[in-house]
Amino acid sequence: MSATEQGPIPRITGAEMQLSVAEAGIKAAVRKAAESDLQVSVSVVDAGGHLLAFSRVAGTPWSSIDLSQGKARTAVSFGMPSNTLGNMIDGASERVRLHLLLRPDIVAMGGAFPIRTHGRIVGAIGVSGASEEQDIECAEAGLAEINQLLMSSL
Repeated sequence: MSATEQGPIPRITGAEMQLSVAEAGIKAAVRKAAESDLQVSVSVVDAGGHLLAFSRVAGTPWSSIDLSQGKARTAVSFGMPSNTLGNMIDGASERVRLHLLLRPDIVAMGGAFPIRTHGRIVGAIGVSGASEEQDIECAEAGLAEINQLLMSSL
């Protein structure tokens, strides 16, 4: 039996974020960065930590690409802002700090926030390339845009 005889491949559905919403959040974060002439990378991941959308301001260090994605994955994985996890790790035992910080995708620095709708985490936005405080401000601008779009779709 061929694939065409079996019918179309089923689509995965559920609480998901639309690409257009993720892209709007990235544009808002980049606009915020432009206000202060910052060079940043911005990533939006889905609930599984998979990259959904990405943008990088020209001239941004290449290392910020992976850091923005890692921050977003950290926020979605732990269900909290990446800097909150960083603060928790600061107060943890040496054993906990060592094991968490050795994980390749945990980036416990400020600049990422989980995205929630209908009480569920549907993704996260992460920003890297500027100071930690500036990354947070840019990510907050992106998150605000995403939240506004998600609320208007209810």
